[in-house]
Amino acid sequence: MPVHRENAQKHIAVFAFPFATHAVPLLALVQKLSESAPDFNFSFFNTAQSNQSMFTKGNGFERIEPRSVENGLPEGFRIGRNPHEPVEYFLKATPGNYRSAVAESGLTFDGLITDAFYWFAKEMAEEMRVPWVPYFTAGPRALLAHVDTDNIRARIGINGPEDETLEFLPGFSAIRSGDLPEGTVSGVDSPFATLLQKMGQMLPHASAVAMNSFEEIDPIVVQALKSRLPNLLNIGPFILKCPPPSSSDIHGCLEWLDQHPTSSVTYISFGSVITPPPHELKALAEALEECEFPFLWSFRGNVEEMLPEGFLERTKEKGLIVPWVPQLKVLAHPSVGVFVTHCGWNSVNESIIGGVPMICRAFFGEQKLNQRTVEAVWEFGVAIEGGKFTKNGAMEALKLILSSEKGKLMREKIGVLKKLAFEAMDTDGSSTANFNFLMEFITKL
Repeated sequence: MPVHRENAQKHIAVFAFPFATHAVPLLALVQKLSESAPDFNFSFFNTAQSNQSMFTKGNGFERIEPRSVENGLPEGFRIGRNPHEPVEYFLKATPGNYRSAVAESGLTFDGLITDAFYWFAKEMAEEMRVPWVPYFTAGPRALLAHVDTDNIRARIGINGPEDETLEFLPGFSAIRSGDLPEGTVSGVDSPFATLLQKMGQMLPHASAVAMNSFEEIDPIVVQALKSRLPNLLNIGPFILKCPPPSSSDIHGCLEWLDQHPTSSVTYISFGSVITPPPHELKALAEALEECEFPFLWSFRGNVEEMLPEGFLERTKEKGLIVPWVPQLKVLAHPSVGVFVTHCGWNSVNESIIGGVPMICRAFFGEQKLNQRTVEAVWEFGVAIEGGKFTKNGAMEALKLILSSEKGKLMREKIGVLKKLAFEAMDTDGSSTANFNFLMEFITKL
């Protein structure tokens, strides 16, 4: 193992997962840790492209050094129709690329903080004789599903009926087999499914497991996780502790929202990775046009090519379509009444922080499980009828939340969770206490 140490300071290696919205929250956590631990340096191992997109001057990264790992892509690779291809190449290169990068750094490390996906970090931490702290960037239900994958498969089998409920898992009586993340009981032969299963098997061996959630959101599930994982630390919603630096409103969204009544505007965003297929975009656009509700749409791609001809002109009096919005500020604006989303965990957190009910159109990963939980457990949102946007389905969902008594009840229910989220992050809140425990754990290395 490397033997050189810079400045005789303690040094922690950080392994990021460079896809979707994984690396950014991990860097935010490391940034907060570095602010509270001036005697520590951090090496942030990640692909060069991912690091380049995150490490900007003046953002408080003085003791966090970006270090590159190989992305595994063949020379001259071009992204084709399969967006998962770069992930598959990367996973084939892992963990060899991280082992090589650590060796090439020439450093000795005192601890290892990684994305929870990296099950192999358990073995590396043992070789380095240091503690391993994985960070799970999604919610407690997804984590329990992964930790209990072997148990779930033994109980209900693989590729069984999708409507079978999971009463044997604490807090999962309203969850069906078809709601589980891909790789749990379906699609189990993919490299990513193997990664998730191994993650679930290795996490109980970690020194501590941090999670971007708060204990009060799902007490039964959190308690079940605590019985399976040592030092489970809910430290979220972490965006309240470390808001995004680029939150300027360059397209005037907030000023536009100021012109609308309370809880009247539909806000639409499918995150930085997903774009619904063309026929669904068309159906959603037609629903927005026919409904009387104003809308703000954070839209990725060419609007005029992807939306119906003449849509922009016909809806210019009630709609605003922009390439980027300060989402946290938008969801906190009183005029926003519903959030149409892919239901990723970051979006769920931000919807709770803003107190805005959700219309969910899940695509992959843990999104289906989040969607089912939002609709059937927490009851502050609905899944789009049939799982895909149709004009009538979208209109019904919009009317339900924006102009019915049931919609008012949803706002009340998410308001309760909003209060709990802010209390958890308060000075004497549970997430603050858990972060302080993690901080103390790190500084004693």
